[in-house]
Amino acid sequence: MIYFDIVVIGAGHAGCEAGYAAAKLGFKTCLLTINLDLIGQMSCNPAIGGLAKGHIVREIDALGGLMARIIDKTGIQFRMLNKSRGPAVQAPRAQADKVLYRIEMRKALEETQNLYLVQDIAKRIVVQNSSVKGVELESGNFIACNKVIVATGTFLGGKIFIGDRTYPAGRTNELSSFSLADSLKELGFNLTRFKTGTPARVHRDSIDFSKMERQDGDEPPPFFSFSPPQRKVEQIPCYLTYTNERTHEIILKNIHRSSLFSGLIQGIGPRYCPSIEDKLKKFPDRERHQVFLEPESRYTVEYYVNGVSTSLPVEVQYEYLRTIKGLENVEILRPGYAIEYFAIDPLSLKPDLQSKEIDGLYFAGQINGTSGYEEAAGQGLIAGLNAALSLKGEEPVVLGRDEAYIGVMIDDLVTKGVDEPYRMFTSRSEYRLLLDHYSADKRLMPIGHRVGLIDERTFQRMLDKYEEIERYSKEVLPLPLKKVFKNDFFIAHPEVDWGRIQTFEKLLKRPEFSFSYLSSYVFDRYKSDYQVEIETRVKYSGYIERELQRVERLKELERVKIPENFSFQIPGISREVREKLEKVRPLNLAQASRIPGITPASISILLLAIRKR
Repeated sequence: MIYFDIVVIGAGHAGCEAGYAAAKLGFKTCLLTINLDLIGQMSCNPAIGGLAKGHIVREIDALGGLMARIIDKTGIQFRMLNKSRGPAVQAPRAQADKVLYRIEMRKALEETQNLYLVQDIAKRIVVQNSSVKGVELESGNFIACNKVIVATGTFLGGKIFIGDRTYPAGRTNELSSFSLADSLKELGFNLTRFKTGTPARVHRDSIDFSKMERQDGDEPPPFFSFSPPQRKVEQIPCYLTYTNERTHEIILKNIHRSSLFSGLIQGIGPRYCPSIEDKLKKFPDRERHQVFLEPESRYTVEYYVNGVSTSLPVEVQYEYLRTIKGLENVEILRPGYAIEYFAIDPLSLKPDLQSKEIDGLYFAGQINGTSGYEEAAGQGLIAGLNAALSLKGEEPVVLGRDEAYIGVMIDDLVTKGVDEPYRMFTSRSEYRLLLDHYSADKRLMPIGHRVGLIDERTFQRMLDKYEEIERYSKEVLPLPLKKVFKNDFFIAHPEVDWGRIQTFEKLLKRPEFSFSYLSSYVFDRYKSDYQVEIETRVKYSGYIERELQRVERLKELERVKIPENFSFQIPGISREVREKLEKVRPLNLAQASRIPGITPASISILLLAIRKR
């Protein structure tokens, strides 16, 4: 028998962040994985970030996690999405070198004091008197511990589907874990089957890129971390092509051979990342669908065919891929496949991601019903952090919906539950103007610094940044235009009524003038490195103020705590509402108000009952 303070089961994106956070806070942590060589593996597309997902990566960095630093170090193409729109919905995205990403993630973990990487398979979680005591391993060993974080990804009861062929696996040709699934069932967890999938990977030299639309990265690269690397990136382009009528004809002719439509797959798939078969069924009038060719690494010839995930037989994959422009002679290196796996009901978790029934048992990532590397990593960081804080006897970190997309995601999971794989979108946040990725450091670094994940130097740099933004807002923005701008600016814009616009701030409020455009006309002493933050403050000040007022009203409901043993047997509350309240066991009135089906009238009755008590 060996002893660790914390055991993390699984070394995917959730497990890596959980193990890192727990160890950084000073606790002896075991990161348990089926294969040490595949720590931080990108099972699906070789990319990090995107809309809302990029926000989460910036939040992970602001809290002191790893993902942003590793992708900045290993990315092969960087882009800022939605540059023409407002900052709330802009987001960074990077193509990853999946080989280097895995290597650098393992290196970072191995260099983390108190963190031990162990190759074995968790067989059973041992619980006594509703508290975690340890983990039994398939090797016969036993790890005694105080906290366990389950971050199994698609490996828990994983099953691969390619046409009519099916076999147990966590990823192609990798072991899955069924004993641990049985253990969780024995502990009382309701498991459901979810499904996801991937497209084929193809040989670079069999692609005719000249027939496709080239997509280059942005220069300079928009890195994720608030402490970006001093790195010159030789960016590799991606390419865009499309399916066509012939492609669709072949897929539809063989759709009965797809595992998804033959009845072999029982799990629920992600609505927002459907297979190509699913797309053709749901959007029969679409003449074509986008297909992106994305490099997997500088050091391999593999390309990811983004947009055509499938569970069709391999020979059908060849047939339809070769109808696509530029892929007429394509050679498949790895076929696409679907995978089913077990997930728990996240309503069985507290907002700190700990089980409601078993002390010391935490869950993070796809096992909670989410999809995506970024969603998993955000949960892993919070679970690892809270497991460590619990051992310290400190209050958990529970991020508010107004503080982070990670907070929105976890609140959605533990308050509303899931009936399909959950993916983060900016539209899920009612406060997205407050959650732009540029300001994640201001919102979350104080938390990361307080708990010990953000060092003093990084924290001070953030304070200096916002002190400079505040100084600029007070001293420069109110200045007369002629003080700030060179004469050629006024000559270039004779259409502007300069009698009405007299200060820099009033000019910046106008939608047709961005700070990036104006900066070329500004005298050097009035330039700023924080254009986006300053422009957001000026252009969106009225909207932001209204959102802050809404947040304050929400805080009033959050201040009304619901006692842990509170009885919802209250006159005036229907049985349906009572059952929902008892299932979720909300911590406060704000969380109660977000449970689907809970009416404002029920909240008023509940408030009176709490005050009476």
